[in-house]
Amino acid sequence: MTPQDLQALPSQAADERSAYGEDSSQYGELRVPTPPGPHPVVVLIHGGCFKAAYATLRDLAPMGDALKREGIATWNIEYRRLGEPGGGWSGTYLDIARGIDHLRTMSRKHDLDLGRIVLLGHSAGGHLAVWAAARPRVPVGSPLYTPDPLPVRGVIDLAGPLDLTANIQQYEHLCRDTVITALLGGTPATMPERYAQASPIRLLPLGVPQVLVSGDHEDFVPMPFMKAYAAAARRVGDSVRIITIPRAGHFELASPRTTAWPHVEDALRSLLDGHLPAM
Repeated sequence: MTPQDLQALPSQAADERSAYGEDSSQYGELRVPTPPGPHPVVVLIHGGCFKAAYATLRDLAPMGDALKREGIATWNIEYRRLGEPGGGWSGTYLDIARGIDHLRTMSRKHDLDLGRIVLLGHSAGGHLAVWAAARPRVPVGSPLYTPDPLPVRGVIDLAGPLDLTANIQQYEHLCRDTVITALLGGTPATMPERYAQASPIRLLPLGVPQVLVSGDHEDFVPMPFMKAYAAAARRVGDSVRIITIPRAGHFELASPRTTAWPHVEDALRSLLDGHLPAM
């Protein structure tokens, strides 16, 4: 599956588009099931190598449709990315934080269950989703710090980088641009504090269950890097599950029409109930 295949999947119009800021990329799309709530919410964060030119929230809209049919509300976030004013350090991260916290505002109009929120991101969005789950660990004084982050029950990373200092050369080769170093404004040697504040592996423990999903043909974040993160998280008491999807690559994970989807949906339901999916 290619990025173009993912972008070509049909989707329905969202129930509401809501801005969480003044920039044209600071908005999200809410999909709410028809039956009365309160509705659990999955926050969707798309990937695209952190670049505005590569992807939009349209990529995960079909996933939002699928979850709506199953009785789960979704909040599909757009955010400033590389190539846009304010994208990169620290705007990209602050947009994700502000976008998630915007659910508090929308819950006044829609019957959303703010006690049952799970974050899910694909690729670069997977990185941002796990970072967002780690927000309570971001130190006061960091440019990424936001007070009183909305609590979440868990997070799913669909092949997103968890340690930005690892595998930079290969990731940037596949993205065809210096996206990691551009995102953080330098290398780990020149900007160590930024890598420490943005890399989920440096913010452990997260204190919520985490599911890491990878295809057995994954190139962007090879399995050894996911296993290294999982081992580090477990050492400090976090609950982590790795799910490997046979005969799947990077983009199959983000589609509700592939063999990956039943595994992703099962993981979402388990996390909404506050625990990891069964082995």
